Amino acid sequence: MSMLNQLFNRGLLGAKCKTCLTLAISRIKLLQNKREAQLKAMRKEIAQFLVAGQEPIARIRVEHIIREQNTWESYEIIELFCEFVLARVPILESQRECPIELREAVATIIFAAPKCSDLPDLLHVRNLFAAKYGKEFIAAATELRPDTSVNRTIIEKLTVSAPLPQVKLRVLKEIALEHNVDWNSTKTEAEFNKKPEDLLNGPKQISVPFPKPQIQESSSSTKHSVNYLDGKNGYLQSPVSSHNSTPTASIFESSSYQSLEPSPQSSDVLQLACVAIAAAERASASARAAAELVNAKFTSLNLVERKS
Repeated sequence: MSMLNQLFNRGLLGAKCKTCLTLAISRIKLLQNKREAQLKAMRKEIAQFLVAGQEPIARIRVEHIIREQNTWESYEIIELFCEFVLARVPILESQRECPIELREAVATIIFAAPKCSDLPDLLHVRNLFAAKYGKEFIAAATELRPDTSVNRTIIEKLTVSAPLPQVKLRVLKEIALEHNVDWNSTKTEAEFNKKPEDLLNGPKQISVPFPKPQIQESSSSTKHSVNYLDGKNGYLQSPVSSHNSTPTASIFESSSYQSLEPSPQSSDVLQLACVAIAAAERASASARAAAELVNAKFTSLNLVERKS
């Protein structure tokens, strides 16, 4: 007869299941009393932070209180489900498949067992359900598949996620009202309403009008000078190119400097950008001069070879 029970019930022992459920219920009651005292102490500590004006610390600590409250509320629901299954263990033993009226309670216990480290007895109950209903049934409840009936409140309370700013603000106001703290929540509301910056896309670009380069043309030659704004002196050396100049001619012409008054709204970013652009222009001009010098040398060498 024991072999038939193991075949149809897949190892679910009624006495062992009742023992584990009874221990889980007793442990939940003890943890609730302990957690209630801890929550009172934590709420009092946050009230002291609000009185001292240390709102940043209070905004961080309140997340832990919200998490503990969610765990406490989930334990209350789990306790009800454990009592419900405990009263109907004979029904579970008599049927091969999980009854419809017990499916939500069984699936919720399976889902909550690995998330409640303080309740090791739930893991034993979960193993008993796995032995009776199979691993596929356990996986469906754990992964929250559409065909499972896990309690939605338990899913919300036991899911690890940052609380919403509205929830944190509401709890802070409740703590201030509970401990008669005259707290102005304007600063905290402004902090919660700030939109977080997208750090993956980099810092926001600053749109600053960049001064257009001024081109000066002389009537006697075809020399062109381009002046850029400098962050320190108000002007920057401008590269000069001339058709009549040799490759070894000077790259910069001091007579073409033009002083520009820096804008009072110019920022450090604009100054660095101007310096970088000017440095790039100087490097480009130096490269062109070096290339022309090399070409001139190769041309002279070719002429000497042809004459010889």
